[in-house]
Amino acid sequence: MIKLHENGAFLVGGVEIVPENSEAAKAYSASGARKGTMAYHILEAHNTSGNMEKLKIKFDKLTSHDITFVGIIQTARASGLTKFPIPYVLTNCHNSLCAVGGTINEDDHMFGLTCAKKYGGIYVPPHQAVIHQFAREMLAEAGGMILGSDSHTRYGALGTMAVGEGGPELVKQLLSQTYDIKLPGVVGVYLKGEPVPGVGPQDVALAIIGAVFANGYVNNKVMEFVGPGVKNLSADFRIGIDVMTTETTCLSSIWTTDEKIEEFYEIHGRKSAYKELAPDEVAYYDGMIEVDLSKIKPMIAMPFHPSNVYTIEEVNKNLKDVLHEVEERAKVSFGEKVNYSLQDKIRDGKLYVDQGIIAGCAGGGFENICAAADIMDDAYIGNDEFTFSVYPASMPIYMELVKNGCITKLIKSGAVIKTAFCGPCFGAGDTPSNNAFSIRHSTRNFPNREGSKIQNGQIASVALMDARSIAATAANKGFLTPATEIDKELKKYKYFFDSSIYANRVFDSHGVADPNQEIKMGPNIKDWPKMVALTDNLLLKVVSEIHDPVTTTDELIPSGETSSYRSNPLGLAEFTLSRKDPEYVGLAKEVQKAEKAREAVLIDDSADKPTEVLPELKAVMDKVLAQYPDVNRKNFGIGSTIFAVKPGDGSAREQAASCQKVLGGWANIANEYATKRYRSNLINWGMLPFVIDKGALPFTKGDYIFIPEIKKAVVEKNNDIKAYAVKADGLKEFTLHLGDLTDEEREIILKGCLINYNAV
Repeated sequence: MIKLHENGAFLVGGVEIVPENSEAAKAYSASGARKGTMAYHILEAHNTSGNMEKLKIKFDKLTSHDITFVGIIQTARASGLTKFPIPYVLTNCHNSLCAVGGTINEDDHMFGLTCAKKYGGIYVPPHQAVIHQFAREMLAEAGGMILGSDSHTRYGALGTMAVGEGGPELVKQLLSQTYDIKLPGVVGVYLKGEPVPGVGPQDVALAIIGAVFANGYVNNKVMEFVGPGVKNLSADFRIGIDVMTTETTCLSSIWTTDEKIEEFYEIHGRKSAYKELAPDEVAYYDGMIEVDLSKIKPMIAMPFHPSNVYTIEEVNKNLKDVLHEVEERAKVSFGEKVNYSLQDKIRDGKLYVDQGIIAGCAGGGFENICAAADIMDDAYIGNDEFTFSVYPASMPIYMELVKNGCITKLIKSGAVIKTAFCGPCFGAGDTPSNNAFSIRHSTRNFPNREGSKIQNGQIASVALMDARSIAATAANKGFLTPATEIDKELKKYKYFFDSSIYANRVFDSHGVADPNQEIKMGPNIKDWPKMVALTDNLLLKVVSEIHDPVTTTDELIPSGETSSYRSNPLGLAEFTLSRKDPEYVGLAKEVQKAEKAREAVLIDDSADKPTEVLPELKAVMDKVLAQYPDVNRKNFGIGSTIFAVKPGDGSAREQAASCQKVLGGWANIANEYATKRYRSNLINWGMLPFVIDKGALPFTKGDYIFIPEIKKAVVEKNNDIKAYAVKADGLKEFTLHLGDLTDEEREIILKGCLINYNAV
């Protein structure tokens, strides 16, 4: 089904794989053939540095949704923004319910609309389209590059290299700066064969994720889809696989293009956006994933990660054992906070599911919903606990499903049809009951993504599946069923795109800014607080210590209902680590008070001293001064830090870092970072992205860490940083590492954040 090559490989003529360590590979040069990938050519066309080893990328277009664009534009405004220099689309598909936080959601939408007018952008009103479907329909172009402030920014199936990043990277583009990275590795994904009826794109995607996530095979690399199997997949099928590549922790994706992609662009009235993409006659890949599409079976990603993958057949065959494995894994995240069990889901030897959802950028595509409708034709979900909701990903898709009768089939079956909304993906829509089990064709199933609150004793579970098997389960009244066991014909429906839907509702400035437009600022929309520059020396208190194998951005700052406060930095910060370490906010604030006192004393010597505000500091400073007598209030800062083994998996949300900074955080310490985007978020908010070697930690939660001459170390580009754990018997030396930083990133850290770096 899936084969991973241990080493790199050459692809010859687009069809022949030549392993790097084979005799045949001696005929080729890896250094030369690296330039033969589609990814290399696209990156080269967008690189402004003149050096392909150190890229400075300028993107063609930008896109954000309504829980990211407020912070991005506020940051850019604080840095002198006068006009969007490239097309920037503001969609409203996350805070669309307008049901939490009073007027906050709609206030944010009005902020977006007036900013689109003032700065020359594009505004997509709520319920019209989810961010990535609008981008596919209206923005993507073969050979282009798009940057989005959402981790699932993936349009590779349409020939567009797209990257999901934290908001500050979009700010840089808005200020005509660049996206700076080393040339990423490229891993080939070689597709062969053809999926059997009943197998959908989510099945293929989950099989790949299950094979590559844990081993980091594609971490921060570009996944390049090639091989004869590509032509056997429709455009929608390719899109459904492509969007899920984010869950592998890759940087981006790109696919070969053909007449099916050309037809996609033609259907959407943008045929000129198409061009044929293929690797050169000889291309070298840093790794190769072989996927036999004909051997993929209906898959399920059990709670609580997209990589926790089984075949549905395996789950049904070994039900008690699989559920026990899930319960054991859950203890890593939940501990004893909640009594979590799935055994009561077994009814008459089968797994009973409480809820099915097909939604968003992964599940809400035209072909997925048509297939589900065919499976549900003349079937009924019944009148027990099981519920079924379907969210078409855009209003044009919705309209076509009405016209071709698929909506009728679904409604008759008992399904509820809703408008374009990302809520089920991040815990803000179709929240199930306590202890319920939900199957979803969406992108993620992290803890709390279904809306539960562990701290209140509420827990539910999400498993990821393809729309076809979700419909099969719905047709079987909620008992887990793979679509391959349902004897229904899945028809081929032709899609007709009605452009008038967007023409009549979407505001498009066509790049013309109106500087006289007043921005509507709801009372929740706040400016970023002032942040100070990095000091010569640094004293950090460890206020949280997380030893889970991976820490998601959801655990650093929860999704769901907290998203209403993303336009209010101080309000949102109150939720930081609330579901993982409820003590964090209070402890961080105590340390922050000491730093504020230090800053106040610099202005007024009669102000309270840091040791008066936080008395525990006196003993700590006595030990520091015994070894470093020149340290004083002018040349050292006081902040907090967290330790996590591998933080940053999942969402691109910058708030996972900015909330820590708002509360006085000055660093993270990790064994490694799960994604580039989380590390970039730390840097852009002026936080030091420290790495510490694996092994016994020299500190624990509650300890202070003194880092002498940290500013000098950053200026001099030192990687190894001397640090001390402040213990009862004195300072205990250990080493931290900073890793690669560009000159610009160093300057951002030195100045305290991206806003300070761009201050005008």
